[in-house]
Parts: sequence; C-alpha cells; structure tokens
Amino acid sequence: MAYKRPLLNNLMQKLSEKRKFIQVITGPRQTGKTILAQQLFKQTKSLSRYYSADDTAEAGSVWIDEKWEALRLQMRLKKEKEAILFFDEIQKIHNWSESIKKNWDRDTAEGCKIKLVILGSSRLLLEDGLSESLMGRFEINYLGHWPYAEMKKAFSYSPQQYIWFGGYPGAAEFVKDENRFKIYVRSSIAEPSIGRDILLITKISKPALLRQLFEISTQYSSQLLSYNKMLGQLNDAGNTTTLARYLTLLGQAGLITGLNKYSTKPIIEKLSIPKLQVCNTALISAQQPECFTDIYGNPKAWGHMVESSVGAYLINQANEYPDIKLYYWRDQNEEMDFVVKYGKKLFGIEVKSNLGRISSANRERFTAQFPGARLILVGDSGIPYEEFMQLSMPDLFSGY
Repeated sequence: MAYKRPLLNNLMQKLSEKRKFIQVITGPRQTGKTILAQQLFKQTKSLSRYYSADDTAEAGSVWIDEKWEALRLQMRLKKEKEAILFFDEIQKIHNWSESIKKNWDRDTAEGCKIKLVILGSSRLLLEDGLSESLMGRFEINYLGHWPYAEMKKAFSYSPQQYIWFGGYPGAAEFVKDENRFKIYVRSSIAEPSIGRDILLITKISKPALLRQLFEISTQYSSQLLSYNKMLGQLNDAGNTTTLARYLTLLGQAGLITGLNKYSTKPIIEKLSIPKLQVCNTALISAQQPECFTDIYGNPKAWGHMVESSVGAYLINQANEYPDIKLYYWRDQNEEMDFVVKYGKKLFGIEVKSNLGRISSANRERFTAQFPGARLILVGDSGIPYEEFMQLSMPDLFSGY
C-alpha cells in the first residue's frame, strides 16, 4: 500500500465540509501530489471524477467545460446532492483559470454542489492562474519536500541517508546505486523544474545563466555568497539584479533560495548578502562527483550537508506555516546559522556536527541585539539532529 502523507487527512476533512473553496494542491516536483490526489479520490464517498490534462492540452479550456458539464448531468441522473471533481496537471490547459472561474461561479449561482480539487506540477504555474481571476475562491494546500520523519517511516531512511539522499520518494530505490540516483535527480527533477516550470512560463533572457546559477548555488548551500562573487564564477554575462530575480524563481520552483540577513530594519534585510540554501539536499549530492562515503568521511563537508539538511527542513516548514519566516544572522565574525521568526517570537538556531567546540560569543551578541530571543542548538549538547528533524516547528516553538 502506498504511503499516505499527512495532508491526505487534512484534505479529507476539508472535502467533508460545506462547499466553499476550491482546494488547490501545490508544491515542488516529485513530492507526490498526483498520488495524494488519487488516494483522496479513492477514499471519497461522494460521486467523484478524476481527470488529468497531461495528454489533452491541445483541447483547450473547452475540455474543462465538457468534463464539468458531464458531471453535472451524472449528478442529475443519479440524483446526487453533491460531487467532487479532480483536475490534475491543470496548468497545461490554455486559459484554464478563466474556465474554472466560469464553471465555479455558475455552480455557486445555481446551487450545484460540485467541490473542486485542482493540482499541477508547478507552484509557479498554478499561482499565475490563481492570481489572475480566482482570488477569494481557493484554498492553498502546500505539499512540500518529504521531511526526515516521512522518509524514515516510508523507506526506513537513517539520518545519514536522509542528509545525503534528501527527501525525494522517487529516488529512494536508488540509495544503493548513487550513479542512478544522481541521474534521476538531475534529469527527472532539476532539469524539468528549470526547463518546464521556469523557462516555459517566465521570460528569461539568459537561460544558460539560470542553469549555471543553480549549479553553483548547490555547491555553496549553507554559505553566504554575494551576487558579485557569483558573477565572478559564472560564464554568462549578467548583473546582480538578474541574479537576484533568477534566485527567486529557483526558490519558487522548490530548488534553491537565498535567505536574507535578519534585522529589525527592512532595508538591511533587503540589501543583505544572500545565504544560499537548497530546498532538498538531494540537489547537492546529485551535482557532486563525490559519493556518500567521501563526504561522510570529511567533517567539514559533512557539516555543510547537515546544516543544509536542517535549512531545507526549515524552508519547507516556512512554506507550510505562513507565520514562520526564515533568515540567517551575522555581525562581523559572529553568526547564527538560522533565525526563525514565528509570530512575535524570535529563535536563533545553530547547527553543529563534529566541528569542534562551540563559541558562546555569537549567542551573546545575538541575544544582546535581540533581547528576548531564544536559542536552539541542533547537534551535540543540544537537540539531537534526528529528534529535531521530526518536530513540527509550531510544536517546538509553542513550548518556548
């Protein structure tokens, strides 16, 4: 039996409620959106129909109208009071959002209780359509990268396997064949995310620069790297504004992002040097020539992997919980790996893995600048990595 992600029960509850919002499932590639929707479809007791636009894009938005009207007719014939309609890969239909709006508003006016679930392979594509004409009619359900707790439960991952192989379920069968693992991540996840989810829908003047930026960013994950230094290592000419925009697009596609420095002054945050952070550590290991045993035997390199793993987890928590905002902090030689703002609470998070003694100077300066901030240490002398990675951030922070 396929593993069932926690979001499934949440969506089942929403679909049992009175018709009010279109349920939208978004998230990065290869995180199980289609499988989750199919599980949801099979568990619903109402009259339901599931359609994928994967092979019907040429039909245009009339395809949506036809499927919707067919379900209305079936409701009348079967004398059903409500039904559920699923549209997968909806972004492949031209002008899909206008057709969804037209049919949804018609049902609302006529009292037809068809509940709607839509999903697609790209958060970017869905958000473009949602922002155009469906404002106020939908509810976002974010399905992020698989955390350690789920990979452990579904595939018996060890902490070390999760740190290196990351949280892509499709890659789990390749943990004993790193060459196949790397090919899978590069060809089935990274390249489609860039080539289809960014380049096909966004005007990009320098596609080669975008790809180079992704590759170099994976090498510097968990490290600060100014845009000027990035330009010095890239072959294609560009400028800092272009790089900042491209990094934002890579983040929206669930690949890699740049964290801002935390400050009480917004202008300092905006102008800060970005701390590069992958959204899934598989994106790092898939780009490296070294294998797991090489990196695991190198304390400094492994420490960067551990920190990137924690950072990826925090990014996904921030995407799932709107009240969580993620930063880093640095003041001269003192730094905090991550800063989490949760509502009015502020937390500094340090990640340590076999890197020697921890200086208290950074903690003292951090708490001096931000009185009332709490400190969390992940690793030796603090919360063990495995325990921290199985915590929900709201649960952790509610205890402080």
